[in-house]
Amino acid sequence: MSLEPATVGAIVPAAGRGERFRGATPKALVPIRGRPLVQHALEAIHRVDEVVAIVVVGPAHVLDAMRELVAAARLDKVTAVIAGGADRQASVARGLEALPAAADLVLIHDGARPCVTPGLVRAVVAAAATAGAATAAVPIEDTVKRGEDGWVTSTLDRTQLYRVQTPQAFHRAVLERAHREALRSGFHGTDDAALVEQLGHPVRLVAGDAGNLKVTVPEDLAVAEALLGRGGGPADAVRVGLGFDAHRFAGGRRLILGGVEIPWPRGLDGWSDADVVAHAVMDALLGAAGCGDIGRHFPPGDPAYAGADSLQLLGRVRDLLASRGWRAAHVDVVIMAQAPRLAPYVPAMQASLARVLRLDGSAVNLKATTLEGMGALGREEGIAAQAVATLAPLPAVGRSE
Repeated sequence: MSLEPATVGAIVPAAGRGERFRGATPKALVPIRGRPLVQHALEAIHRVDEVVAIVVVGPAHVLDAMRELVAAARLDKVTAVIAGGADRQASVARGLEALPAAADLVLIHDGARPCVTPGLVRAVVAAAATAGAATAAVPIEDTVKRGEDGWVTSTLDRTQLYRVQTPQAFHRAVLERAHREALRSGFHGTDDAALVEQLGHPVRLVAGDAGNLKVTVPEDLAVAEALLGRGGGPADAVRVGLGFDAHRFAGGRRLILGGVEIPWPRGLDGWSDADVVAHAVMDALLGAAGCGDIGRHFPPGDPAYAGADSLQLLGRVRDLLASRGWRAAHVDVVIMAQAPRLAPYVPAMQASLARVLRLDGSAVNLKATTLEGMGALGREEGIAAQAVATLAPLPAVGRSE
């Protein structure tokens, strides 16, 4: 990606193990208001015109999931998704190396701060452009005391104290020199501003946002969800997707619809088991989640999917949606077939789909109709199915239902 001079590159460190979170999902991918936590921060930065390149630094074992997240969300400013280092400082250093060389102002924002606004990003960038270094910060309002061995030793002047946040931004040359010097001297700072301060370079304070919460423990998710809901944005809405599939009849094949084998002399022709019902449902689910279509995830002609059980593929789509923070809430399918007569098999198909999607049977609805002899389907040349799927956000980790 080519960049114009005097451009801004962003680094989003999101490689923390999140040891205080339950479960195996890294904190960056924990769903919050229907999207992985880190996606909220990435989308806010992505909306800032001054930012032209973003490097995401994540846990090595989930880089593929993060790349899929970036692709599905159409975050085309992301130029690299790389593995983090031993700690945050090392992760930022790796991100700095991966950032396109033409980005001469570097923005750093923690992936665990999902509530950042584009306005705050712009304010920090503007301050750093003139001062060389800037950080978001909010004044400390509580009384702060120094203590030792369980006793107060002094009361600090809170008028000079701030809680530092990200985003932070720096002239690239300043930040690179700060990281080199920290590595040489063995200095470890809790943020990049601390490294720049070690050089003796002043850091400008920019009014932060009390709502720019850092998600540290599972209980923070409920607060972040409430803060993100203030704007009533797309994360609050359910998602709806449309799917369609059609296959010709072919001899020597079983007829599988909705995971149920239908007694019939001919089956449907296709690379997998050609289950048009399951395929239409998968396409509807993927469309609702913004994840493309089944051809992208299970390409026809790929030997891995020759004769594949479409219900197993549907299970993989279900898991993909869960990794994006979504679950199926309702599925409605219409099957178009002149023959065979499908009404007797509809209950079994509904139960089969509901089992894979982990839904109550009432949340899956199937209807079968003929084409009154019209067209290819009416001439009994094949079967088609159309599906509408509704998604709802997964509940956040640690939320009581």
